[in-house]
Amino acid sequence: MPNGRVVVIGGGPAGIAAARTAAEFGVDVVIVERLAYLGGRPIEENYASLTPYLRSAEEAIGEMVSPLLAMSNVSVRYESKVISCTGEKGDFSIVIEHRGEQESLSAASIVVATGFSHFDPGRETQMYGYYEFDDVIALQDLEAMLKSGQVVRPSNGEAPKRVCFVQCVGSRDRQIGNEYCSKVCCGVASKEAIEVRLAVPGVEVFIFYIDMRMYGYWESQIYWPAQEKHHVQYVKGIITEVLPKDGRLLVRGEDTTMGRPMEVPMDLVVLSVGMEPSEGTRAMAGVLGIAQNKYGFIEAVNPPLDTVSTSRPGIFAVGSALGPADLEDCVSTGGFAGAKAASISLAGVGV
Repeated sequence: MPNGRVVVIGGGPAGIAAARTAAEFGVDVVIVERLAYLGGRPIEENYASLTPYLRSAEEAIGEMVSPLLAMSNVSVRYESKVISCTGEKGDFSIVIEHRGEQESLSAASIVVATGFSHFDPGRETQMYGYYEFDDVIALQDLEAMLKSGQVVRPSNGEAPKRVCFVQCVGSRDRQIGNEYCSKVCCGVASKEAIEVRLAVPGVEVFIFYIDMRMYGYWESQIYWPAQEKHHVQYVKGIITEVLPKDGRLLVRGEDTTMGRPMEVPMDLVVLSVGMEPSEGTRAMAGVLGIAQNKYGFIEAVNPPLDTVSTSRPGIFAVGSALGPADLEDCVSTGGFAGAKAASISLAGVGV
């Protein structure tokens, strides 16, 4: 019989995978979720579909959530957060807060699945005009448009004739301290570019990139189809400025293939913003006393063969709490951590 529960902090895809795996071992699981529902970023920010399969995000996440909630040994504390944690592996004491009220929980192990935040494009000294111009949006804004079936210029509600994506906004940038690649932005932009072409008849779509980074099978799943089937135009270049001109947006930069400056008018500019540690990730690292890397993500202490153990035994981290991750990474690390967490409850000695 289990001798302790697993507490999972965060109910996005990684947290769901961790909770379900632990529960399948017969362990009691409590999910502590800051929102009033499960699903994480894909649900919170109204993702239209998942990269690279273009499948409904709401449908796919729903198929993860429903069987989890049907498990008798899983319970969820919605609109809650962990405010303290004492003890050690096999015997943690956790206090959670819900609307001013507190609850104490014992746990054999903890899984941190607190996810990421999108980079705030305003930190780029407004060179792209995200907060100045209505028709400059970010990837997640376009996802919500695609889900609603209304891909329009926010400034006037009209369908755009020309749309461009600007890659690596907030990633691979030493000046702001985000030296890392956010891994998914190139793929998400390619997926969204396909969807825009399908949603808006006759629209021209451009992707301005430093270099395209497609992981695993994404090259054949979305990158080549975007060009060859959907006629998305990829331009190797660096965008330095976005300005208003004659009711449109003038995108300035350098075509690095041709080695010359460029100025192109656009109706809608989409910023491919990168990943940063979420507020919850930073907060939980402090509350739980686990190490972070220099970028603020939780640090895995035994990579590459153990990607989920943290500096505090009995506490594991998963998904994009560890760093930039796609959904497959989230589910994979979630399952791994769920199994390791469950083993502590079942054996009392852990791994």
